[in-house]
Amino acid sequence: MVSEHAAQPDARPRTRPAAQVLVASNRGPVSYTLATDGSLDARRGGGGLVSGLSAVDDKLWVCAALGDGDREAVRRGVGEPGVRMLDIDAAVHADAYNGIANSVLWFVHHMLYQTPLEPVFDAEFRRQWASFETYNRAFAEALAEEAGRGAAVLVQDYHLSLVPGMLRALRPDLRIGHFSHTPWAPVDYFRLLPDDIAEQLLRGILGADRAAFLTRRWADAFTGCCAEILGGTGDTRIGVHGLGADADFLRRRAHEADVDERMAALREQIGPGRRTIVRVDRTELSKNIVRGLFAYRALLDERPEWRERVVHVAFAYPSRQDLAVYRDYTAEVRQVADDINEVYGTTAWTPVVLHVKDDFARSLAAYRLADVALVNPIRDGMNLVAKEIPVVSDHGCALVLSREAGAYEELGSDALVVNPYDVSATAEALHEALTMADDERSARTERLAAAAVALPPQQWFLDQLDALRD
Repeated sequence: MVSEHAAQPDARPRTRPAAQVLVASNRGPVSYTLATDGSLDARRGGGGLVSGLSAVDDKLWVCAALGDGDREAVRRGVGEPGVRMLDIDAAVHADAYNGIANSVLWFVHHMLYQTPLEPVFDAEFRRQWASFETYNRAFAEALAEEAGRGAAVLVQDYHLSLVPGMLRALRPDLRIGHFSHTPWAPVDYFRLLPDDIAEQLLRGILGADRAAFLTRRWADAFTGCCAEILGGTGDTRIGVHGLGADADFLRRRAHEADVDERMAALREQIGPGRRTIVRVDRTELSKNIVRGLFAYRALLDERPEWRERVVHVAFAYPSRQDLAVYRDYTAEVRQVADDINEVYGTTAWTPVVLHVKDDFARSLAAYRLADVALVNPIRDGMNLVAKEIPVVSDHGCALVLSREAGAYEELGSDALVVNPYDVSATAEALHEALTMADDERSARTERLAAAAVALPPQQWFLDQLDALRD
């Protein structure tokens, strides 16, 4: 039940003035760790969203408390100006985030289900869905409390798909936008969801004045679902904003001392005179890391001249390890890399240099060293790695890019484009990339970098805000 307090248009905490620009996302710009002595350590987040939102100083960011440290900070009243962290019940958040957002909505939009066995929408699913509604309602109520009359509210991503509709019911005076950072499933796949749930998700997003996506393809898929299931998008406007790389930050950060140290260590692991195929990903099922390793193995099989002349630098940073399917996938990545090294490696050459501990400085070092960037996701909303490597590369790199990445829409003309399921064709593309003439590789890299920074994060956010206010 929505509280009467939240339903009042001007109701808000007395501790701060009403906000005119609000952002809502599951993860906020800061997180807290509870030390053994009881103290709280704050850590600032990174990424495109945090960078983009720095374009507006006077805003309120509403987010969820994600761990014990965050929840303790909320209870103690510790926080940063401009951030409201919601202490949603931990069990409710787990159901909503892992049970629904990451195990259902993510799988639908990335088309990851093994349909002979899954999904199964049973009583347990309905129980978790009720938690997802509760979690979304907590955000809607908080936004309703905090927003000044006529304020602009930008709701981020699939975790909060129901918020626009809920917030519209509470505060019809607000300008509400929703942005999807993932792909959107085509209608036939979207309809795997129970009919009432599919309709509820669409109506939730259509509570916004404007629904925006990373590419035209994902926007068209959404409107296709709305047309098939609801008969159209109603009064909601549809927009496209392709998030770009933050060139100034990347180029500055990539030449700091710790990155130079990581480059020296990587060069030692790679060995002198060898070419590099670089990938940097989380061990997310959609990233297709295992097939990328298979393609590299096929390259060594079918093009033995590359043995001892190339190294696959693969960073696979563990993701969502609280879910068994992700732990199994991470283990498979390790096993395949180990198998390649055992079969092909020599005393002087390690074919796959695999790192699984997240290290941003090391990622930037690999970006600078890359001769070839391998970005082969099964499906991806955008994939900023495909944009970041050409921006940072020291000597130019060839990009092998999946046609199922959102970045393909902007970068495809200068990449070597592959079907992510076709291991043999990906191996051939890696060979073509490794043998590309220096002048062609440099020219392609220059064009890729220009396309990659066309809409940097701050402008990406301001464009959405301006479009919502128009």
